[in-house]
Amino acid sequence: MSITAELIIAFLISAFTALLVTPLIKKFAFKINATDKPDNQRKTHNGVKASLGGLAIFIGAIPGFLFLQPEHPQMTAIIVGACIMIITGLIDDIFDLKPIYKLIGQIAAALVVVSSGLIIEKLTMPFFGTVYLEELGYLITIIWIVGASNAINFIDGLDGLAAGVSAIGLTSILVMAVMDYRIVVAYLCIVLIGSCVGFLYHNFYPAKIFMGDTGALFLGYSIAVISMLGLFKNVALFSFIIPIIVIAVPIFDTVLAIIRRTISRQSLATADKKHIHYQLVKMGFSHRASVLIIYAFSFFFGVLAITFNSGTLLTSLIILGIVVIGLQVMAEMSGLMLKGKQPLLNGMRRIVGVRERGK
Repeated sequence: MSITAELIIAFLISAFTALLVTPLIKKFAFKINATDKPDNQRKTHNGVKASLGGLAIFIGAIPGFLFLQPEHPQMTAIIVGACIMIITGLIDDIFDLKPIYKLIGQIAAALVVVSSGLIIEKLTMPFFGTVYLEELGYLITIIWIVGASNAINFIDGLDGLAAGVSAIGLTSILVMAVMDYRIVVAYLCIVLIGSCVGFLYHNFYPAKIFMGDTGALFLGYSIAVISMLGLFKNVALFSFIIPIIVIAVPIFDTVLAIIRRTISRQSLATADKKHIHYQLVKMGFSHRASVLIIYAFSFFFGVLAITFNSGTLLTSLIILGIVVIGLQVMAEMSGLMLKGKQPLLNGMRRIVGVRERGK
């Protein structure tokens, strides 16, 4: 059987499994009162919604994984770390863990991966070449896994947003894995993409169930580890930037949240309605439109990452400039600039206006 056929079959297996198991998880969530209730501080949905949807994503990925049976020296550690993330998310969704306990669970999952020998051991940078991190690699790996997990968790604020952004990011990694012939990475990506797509049928606006921390932490962890198996090992000129571009939207949102809460002297775990997705809704975009706008930005950055992956130094520098411009546009569209200023968008409007008057 060809690799293409294997990937298609695994995608369908995971997608249909997640599609079918999600209603069962929904019933189970209501039965044990693992629900998400609306509040005035952060949540925008109406009525009580079932949580634990991430469990359906996890279960959906299992049969696709067993079909492909990807082999890797650290696969056992990767699976154990994923289970720790799932358990941490489940406990939080059911009992509402304190942030410090949730962080301990995330670090524990990262430590399992690191102790297996799977670390970010080197970075490739122009002018400097390959930089070996040695002991520093352990700390950077833990920060990367915990950071990516929280980035997906932070962006999980609108129906279908986190699952869709994760699926788009994983698709970008899948394309690069196929181009670089990294089969294990492709196998892991495809089962997670399929599971996300199957879950999205129930999770897209108006959502019948939320993924909760169970799904957000699991997907963030998965993206972080998969990128370590492929993207950080790439020989591209800026290998360390590629995985950051892949999930640029949630990372950018997380960085802004950290800056915002630090300036306000608030706890980093403080919930608010100032994330990118909430700002888009506040600006007048519908719930569905806000999600689709962020999908579009995620797709845009995914394409840039794929191009960046095999580009020359000049191409890479140009793409870096485009990434910065893209983030600026997203910040201005979301009203995240100081006093709501839109210098770049206003400049673009003036250029378009001049051209229209010149016709």
